[in-house]
Order: sequence, then structure tokens, then C-alpha cells
Amino acid sequence: MSTELKTLTAANDALNDPVELRARMKRDGYLFIKRLFDPDAVLALRKDMLTVIQNGGWLVADTDPMDGIADVSRKCTEGDPGYTDVYHQVYSLQSFHEAGHWPSALDVMGKIVDGPVFPHPAKIARIWFPQFTEHTTPVHQDFVHFQGSFDTYTCWAPVGECPIELGGLAVLPQSHHVGKVLDHKFSLGAGSLVVEGAEQRGGWHSIDYEPGDALLFHSLTLHRALPNVTEDRLRVSLDNRYQSDLNPVAEHMLEPHLQGDPPVISWDEIYAAWTDATLQHYWLDRDGPVSPKDNSYGEQGFADMVDKARQGDAHAVLQLQRIVNNSPSSERGLAAAHVLKEEPLNVPRDL
Repeated sequence: MSTELKTLTAANDALNDPVELRARMKRDGYLFIKRLFDPDAVLALRKDMLTVIQNGGWLVADTDPMDGIADVSRKCTEGDPGYTDVYHQVYSLQSFHEAGHWPSALDVMGKIVDGPVFPHPAKIARIWFPQFTEHTTPVHQDFVHFQGSFDTYTCWAPVGECPIELGGLAVLPQSHHVGKVLDHKFSLGAGSLVVEGAEQRGGWHSIDYEPGDALLFHSLTLHRALPNVTEDRLRVSLDNRYQSDLNPVAEHMLEPHLQGDPPVISWDEIYAAWTDATLQHYWLDRDGPVSPKDNSYGEQGFADMVDKARQGDAHAVLQLQRIVNNSPSSERGLAAAHVLKEEPLNVPRDL
């Protein structure tokens, strides 16, 4: 493990003590649980996901998909041409959505929220190529993305082994005590928002994750991905979010992840090959409140992106190009196209 990282403290000793679990989450802003999930179930999901990914051309042909050997010539990320096509094939797997409802997750989350728990329908898969470290997920708080209630929790889990060098997740314990949403600026990486300067703080914690491990954390806890510095291994992980069923959920968390403008995939398209309807549209019977999406966080990030692009920032220009490619007729797509015409810049091919 890198000397700049401290080791996550496991909370398995408190799994049967809901009061202690809540106390630790309140104190530290995270819970790390060894083998929260059955490793065999995680590896079965890995096979499902990586088989689809290999069929999509992202893994080297004729290799065992379980090895996750990436075809680096195909490296791409959210917003790049072709990424969403393969991603939504993974997203349509019944087993991928079922993982967010595994009993062990619902049990521990029910203890944390101290009542009925609601898993967000917008499950997320993170699929990160090697040799693409500029796109490592930056320091941020999850609330800017899923909104609703501060008392919402992420369960991050690697789909297979995830040693430090493969790019697991790191958290800054007790950072949630700030009690508010911090200022987020534009950055490359998932979500495109960063709390600048926070990466330089001491006290970041991570670990060499094993199949079945899970990192649970509060919506205001600062966290970041570590870079995938392997030569050829794809990093695959899950982001699932949970909250009390009594609290409001933001309306966009009831939609599939990576929707464009206009939407590019529907729930019915996702469900087309499912053999069990139990989880299909499960939230429609929910009586809890729904809140509108707060677009101000994204608007602030976009404004900062535009400012940086006008100053010659190649990363900002690249992201503007992605917006145009994905949503050319949207308000933001039109604005991005205008800026690109105003400030034409060459973007390095290896970004």
C-alpha cells in the first residue's frame, strides 16, 4: 500500500449492534465491511459483467474475461463515443441490478438508517481502463450527484479483487462533519466535479479490497478513486445508494444511469431480457416523497468548465466536446458548441 494512505478500519465486529454501527458512521462518515457480500456471488456477477464487456470489445479477445485484460486501444470513459453502448449492455443485466438488493446490503443499510431502507433504482457500474489516469474520479461529495437527503449512503464494492494499484476507493474519515455541500469545480473523471485542494489533505484511507468487501459512506464524506496504474487490467466496481424510505429521493435517481438529453435508454429496454420481474419498477409502489433535481451543482461545474476552456485548459475543452457529442441539441450542448467555436483548441489524443 502507498505510504500516503492509511488502512481502513473494518466494522465487522459491530454488524450485530445497530447502535454501534450508527455511532461509527456518525463519527467517521464511513464503514468498511469485510465480505459483506458472498464472494462467490460477486465473482458470478464479475463473470456476467466482463463477458458483456469482452463481447463489446473492451477486453483482449480470446482471454479469460475473469482476468479483465483490457484492450487499451479501446480505452474510453463516460461521454466518449461508444462508451454508453457497451455500458448500457452491462446496465441491462438482471444480475447487476439484483446486486443492489442483496439481503446483506439491505440488512446493514436498514440498521444504519434505523428503519425501512430504499435502494435507489439508478445503480451505477464503474468501468475504468488502465493507462487512463487523467480520468480518475476526483475528490468529491456524493450529495452533489444524488441529492435528496443528506442522510443517504453509498455502498461501493469492487467486482473482484481490487488492490491499491487497480484503483480502489479512498475516503477521508470524519470529513462529513463539515455538515454542508462544499464548493465543487470542474474536473475530468466520473461526475466531472472536484473539491479542489482536498486531495492534498492528510489522512486518506483505503485498502487492498477483496471480493465481497464493501465501503459504505455518508453523502457528505469526501472520497476519491485511486488511479488504475496497472498495465492492462480493467477495474470494475458497483455504486449503490440507499436511504430511509421516509426521506425524499431526487427524481433523477429513479431513472437509468447515463441518460442523455434526450434519454437514450428506458427501463423497459433494460428489462427486455430479464427472467424475473420482481425488481422491475419496484419504486412505483413507494409512498415516500420525491424531490426535483437541483441543477445548480452541474451548472456551477459547467460554468467553471467554460471558464477553464477559455483559458486554454485542454481537459475542459475535451469535456465540452463530449457534451456536444452526447447531447448536441440540448441547452448545454448548444452552449458547449458555442464555446468551442469561440475558442478552438487542440486536445491531445491521449487524454
